Amino acid sequence: MLIDTHAHLQDEEMLSDLVGVLDRAEEAGVDTVVCIGYDLPSSKKAVEIARQHKQVFAVVGVHPHSASELDKNTLEELFKLAKDPEVVAIGEIGLDFFRDLSPRDQQRKAFIEQIKLARELYKPIVIHDRDAHQEVLDTIKAEKAGINGGIMHCYSGHLPLAVELMKANFYISFAGPLTYKNAGKTREVAAKIPFDRILVETDCPYLTPEPLRGRRNEPANVYHVASRLAELRSKSIEETGYITSRNARTAFHLPD
Repeated sequence: MLIDTHAHLQDEEMLSDLVGVLDRAEEAGVDTVVCIGYDLPSSKKAVEIARQHKQVFAVVGVHPHSASELDKNTLEELFKLAKDPEVVAIGEIGLDFFRDLSPRDQQRKAFIEQIKLARELYKPIVIHDRDAHQEVLDTIKAEKAGINGGIMHCYSGHLPLAVELMKANFYISFAGPLTYKNAGKTREVAAKIPFDRILVETDCPYLTPEPLRGRRNEPANVYHVASRLAELRSKSIEETGYITSRNARTAFHLPD
């Protein structure tokens, strides 16, 4: 069995076919899906979906693209929402210096405020990091962000950074790009880091893996990410599924 550790089931095109999406996931051997928020409305929807579907858990938070929306009231709402038993982490939070959809100072402030929220609630964090590797690492260290564990979502950094992140109590999660031809650096990390720190995800409906690129992504397709990982590690898909699922249950404190 596999766990998709990062999906956006609340996306409109996923919601319109949610029963079918979850049925196809189960048929593909994906028995658990972690639904990730990216602003307050999507976080509320993630919790609603998790309450309705026993195989889904929720993560709540404000993405760096929406950092300018994180005011005192939003933080208070997130705090209340995160107390729901279906909520297993705070995220996705972090820094995005590629698209810069929110001013960088606001991104930094929102990142730190949500790290503090996670610390207060004793929950791990899910980090979005694009073109901000060193600053993300520096913030993690300065704020002791890994005290309750964490997940680096859709990892795109190099091997030395991954080593530093694991020292800070983070898991490294791989998505569809692991299957892309130009992802040599990502495959090197996936092949070399300890297997007990690796997770797999889809980031659906985005980042569809090979050989399905061009189609909408969904949790069932995490099989293709896990299959590529199995090849890189010279393991069977069964063993890869067992190890990455065990890792996910540890990282998110999921029930067996």
